[in-house]
Amino acid sequence: MAAVTMRLPVARRPLGSSAPRGAEKHLVAPGDTITTDTGYMRGHGTYVEDDKLIASVAGVVERVNKLVCVRALKARYNGEVGDIVVGRITEVQQKRWKVETNSRLDSVLLLSSINLPGGELRRRSAEDELAMRDYLQEGDLISAEVQSIFSDGAVSLHTRSLKYGKLAQGVLVQVSPSLVKRQKTHFHDLPCGASVILGNNGFIWIYPTPEQKEEEAGGFTTNLEPVPLSDREVISRLRNCIVALVTHKMMLFDTSILYCYEASLPHQIKDILKPEVMEEIILEARQRLLDLQG
Repeated sequence: MAAVTMRLPVARRPLGSSAPRGAEKHLVAPGDTITTDTGYMRGHGTYVEDDKLIASVAGVVERVNKLVCVRALKARYNGEVGDIVVGRITEVQQKRWKVETNSRLDSVLLLSSINLPGGELRRRSAEDELAMRDYLQEGDLISAEVQSIFSDGAVSLHTRSLKYGKLAQGVLVQVSPSLVKRQKTHFHDLPCGASVILGNNGFIWIYPTPEQKEEEAGGFTTNLEPVPLSDREVISRLRNCIVALVTHKMMLFDTSILYCYEASLPHQIKDILKPEVMEEIILEARQRLLDLQG
């Protein structure tokens, strides 16, 4: 028989805000009045009624000069040029691949927007089009950058840099895009021995840190060697730490993930997802982040 874990009810400690004092966020629900000042401009997630600016979605109020908008707490990914995304190939079409990137419409990766194997730069021929499925096929995961946005909101991707391309062995974690903090780089080699790609679209890829970078492959060679048990344990612990951070609505970036990982080391990997253990780990990680900000 499988073992069953039973826990007695305990009083939970209140978790304080992770924002520094004075920087608390203005949260609103649909129908809440944001302001009665008529001098403000209406942005996304708002509408005007009886000279009042009212929220149409649940989220955080953001003000840029006189423009007021509400950023939804939970929404599909809205692409912006330059974003780093992790996506899954869903269809091979004529001179393009369709990619699932957690947005309202399928994203597009054009044949002309990739590096050919070997990083070769030349015009794409009919032979390249026939070999598209050899490069990427349905189910493959890729990392890419948003190149442009079509008029209907669909995202066009490119993998022209050698740091982008096909992903090999690792674990995919799907979170809300609003929890991924925007940074200068979204590729992080963590000191614990694993690396993460924090996709702006909420897809997070955790994989063993490669010993040497594959510069000459053009992003299409995948290492299928067996992953050592120690690396698999690190990846599993990181995955559970990210789930814990998401459960408590904490922003995901390299420092928060690393602090949560270090706080989880005294516990077994499977215990991280227990509510009482999760709270203890999150409290320690949150306090370290507040000390860093202070």
